[in-house]
Amino acid sequence: MYPPLSPILFQVGPFSLHWYGLIMVVAIVIAAWIASRYVARHGQESNTIWDMLLWVLIPALIGERLYYVFIQSPRGPNGLGRYLANPIEIVEIWRGGIHIYGAFIFGGIAIVLYASWKKLPLLIYLDAVALALPLGQAIGRWANFINQELYGPPTTLPWGLRIDDTHRIPPYNDLTRYPESVRFQPLFLYESVANALGFVLIFWIARRFEKRLRNGDLFLIYLIYYPLVRFCLEFFRTDSWFFPGTPFNVVHLLSAIAIVTAITLLIIRHRSRPALVAVLGAQNSPLIENTETDEVEEEEKQSSSVDSTGLKDGKPEQEDVEQHVLETGNSTNEAPATNGINHDHAMTMDTGDSINEVSATNGINHDHAMTMGTASIQADGLKSES
Repeated sequence: MYPPLSPILFQVGPFSLHWYGLIMVVAIVIAAWIASRYVARHGQESNTIWDMLLWVLIPALIGERLYYVFIQSPRGPNGLGRYLANPIEIVEIWRGGIHIYGAFIFGGIAIVLYASWKKLPLLIYLDAVALALPLGQAIGRWANFINQELYGPPTTLPWGLRIDDTHRIPPYNDLTRYPESVRFQPLFLYESVANALGFVLIFWIARRFEKRLRNGDLFLIYLIYYPLVRFCLEFFRTDSWFFPGTPFNVVHLLSAIAIVTAITLLIIRHRSRPALVAVLGAQNSPLIENTETDEVEEEEKQSSSVDSTGLKDGKPEQEDVEQHVLETGNSTNEAPATNGINHDHAMTMDTGDSINEVSATNGINHDHAMTMGTASIQADGLKSES
């Protein structure tokens, strides 16, 4: 495996466009678009992501460059010593050498400050970042391929990466021990594939468990997944500073802290059942809808004696009224004769809670609905009326 392209896309005088910068811009734009779609799906203005981008991107770029220079780069004249001797190289970011953990720290602080400034729901935007970052990282890692960086120790695997001597770091720049035929582990490829799978996983979780997730959960899932990937890949890094006498570096420490913290917070957030029910209610879950339906049905039972009257929803049809009258021993012909009530006069029934009027035509007016009260009409009460 070898980069088929020169690191410089084209050059006009002192100006040159590097593949590294172009790939990074594409990765950032695609990630921002995904994040904007996510916040729009959750009731926020999608343009807020684009407004926020510049405020977050600049601190993130500064942070990831400073992290690489002062923490990630090897100690010695070819690492930190070179940057200290030539400070101008620190700002030459197009030559490569950035670290995502620095972007996490500085960019994260910028997001918190921006959300506080604009009164935005921080957790929703953190979830959007968690969804978009893996795909952006998967794309951006190919910039490392063009620059022949982010490789591991020598390997005999068929997908081994060929590195020119000018891009090798000690001890692999010794062509006597490591000739040009030596191939190296393509760590950029491993991380790119892992990030692509991480994007698919988080996207699936976001859709599959949308009604069960709480705001901030996707961010915590990302803080478990990606640090776990980096924790494993860091053992193959050849351009890092490790704690003396150990195979561990600062990334291992930070990754372990992030994983343990994120797992703990997820457990705490979902250990309480009422909190989960509240989220389900906010998402119009079937559980809450069924509960509300049961409550409505109970109220209807209390306000109307359906079993004793045969009425439906307080709006009986002609057949319901006639059946009710027949069952209680009243006929449409006997009622007006016994009581002396004119067929054109309204029959009034006192139910204890409200008065319901029915205009009588042959005992019952077929053109008007009879409204029953909140208390059940007792059969003996009807008999006394008649």
